[in-house]
Amino acid sequence: MAFSRRRRDKLSGEVRSALELGTRERVLSWARDEGSGATVVATNHKLYAVGPGGERTLDRAWHLVDAGTWSSDLFQLTVTWVDGARPSQWVFREPTLLQETVRERVQASVVLAQDVVLGRRRAGRVVIRQDLSTGELVDQVLLARGVRPDDPGVQTAVDVARADLHEQVGLT
Repeated sequence: MAFSRRRRDKLSGEVRSALELGTRERVLSWARDEGSGATVVATNHKLYAVGPGGERTLDRAWHLVDAGTWSSDLFQLTVTWVDGARPSQWVFREPTLLQETVRERVQASVVLAQDVVLGRRRAGRVVIRQDLSTGELVDQVLLARGVRPDDPGVQTAVDVARADLHEQVGLT
């Protein structure tokens, strides 16, 4: 018998109403965290978490997600954020497509990216991302740990990469 990761039950009305979905926003996948009881919901525009009491505890657009990592040994999804906020972690033992949805939505928000080599063992990335709810393009600078953004050499390299990407996508 084949194992299906598709959910058979539906998202509860309480969770759905807590999301307050925007225009043209639709639920793609969801799962319930084993530890906290929170329901984590991926829509085409955002990633949400709704606590067991019906309170929305996470509401972040996809272009604000740096990465999602799935540990099949721990059944754990870890999401890191562009702004460096503490990663979010959830454990899902029930079948779900949430981890694939996170990966697909993050990739869908990336328009262009350019690595920036800043010297020995120092690197960064300049990325043009799209807010999937509005279509707006935003640029992001992601520097490796220990790289100082106020370093003049770093600023110059980032400015060059940023200008190149802006030119490619027509941002001024």
